[in-house]
Amino acid sequence: MAPVPVPAGAALRTKRGLLKFVLLGLITFGIYDIWQMSEVGETLNLIATRRDGKRTMHYCLMFFIAGWLTFGIGWLVWNHRLSARIGTEQAARHLPVTVTAATYWLWSVLGTLIIVGPLVYTYKILHAMNDLSADYNMRGI
Repeated sequence: MAPVPVPAGAALRTKRGLLKFVLLGLITFGIYDIWQMSEVGETLNLIATRRDGKRTMHYCLMFFIAGWLTFGIGWLVWNHRLSARIGTEQAARHLPVTVTAATYWLWSVLGTLIIVGPLVYTYKILHAMNDLSADYNMRGI
């Protein structure tokens, strides 16, 4: 299958960063963080759904409803699946695989013991999505 060029006005964002995520999250009382993770899920759906046939649940639906109804289990499952899907897409695009489901469990869950683990996980997710978006912008599908 030949690569499909991305329309000029439809380039995906490649400037996600941890500092902006943390600072704007603090200033907006978490609203920016919710928006950013929603954007990550939607971008992943755009990039990966054609290849794997899956859809990641919208972050707002998970954050405001599913996570609370499942007493937090929904958040664990959503992040596990997101991380696994990012890693699979990185491998399919022949990019270095920097995020997997194990990344989530080791950095975000067990990493809470060293306090900075969830920040490392967020950094890895944001940069993996930057790489996937840049690759998609360059090669299309």
